[in-house]
Amino acid sequence: MTSETRVIEIGEIMDMIPHRYPFLLIDKVTDIVPGESAIGIKNVTMNEPFFQGHFPGHPIMPGVLIIEAMAQTSAILVIETTGNRAGNVVYFMTVDQARFRKPITPGDQVELHVTKQRNRGNVWKFSGEARVDGKLMAQAVYSAMIVDQNNE
Repeated sequence: MTSETRVIEIGEIMDMIPHRYPFLLIDKVTDIVPGESAIGIKNVTMNEPFFQGHFPGHPIMPGVLIIEAMAQTSAILVIETTGNRAGNVVYFMTVDQARFRKPITPGDQVELHVTKQRNRGNVWKFSGEARVDGKLMAQAVYSAMIVDQNNE
């Protein structure tokens, strides 16, 4: 028996979460195991607006944006798990154990490996890792609250 892995492309990502350019930081989500894990893909290019100032002549993706990309991947996992797409927005609650091991630069394809640690009601806790060519670049543990912005 073969199992097909669902791949969520950019158009569907935009249907699922409210983020838009320049703050939509994932291009695709693969390897989704509802209620457990997913892998987000971020293709880093020199055209990213943050590279103008971070840093001129030495472009490095800001660490907070790496964690944001993990969170966006986690939001897709939550929506795939719950099936609830209408009006959801994800609010960070905590970021713990953030470690930035190597810089992410233009030309890198970042794999954002996210794993649910637990959830209680609308609060979810995740661990995330950013990898380039299999190498660990950054990691964090974070929690978020899923809120229906229509009923806020």
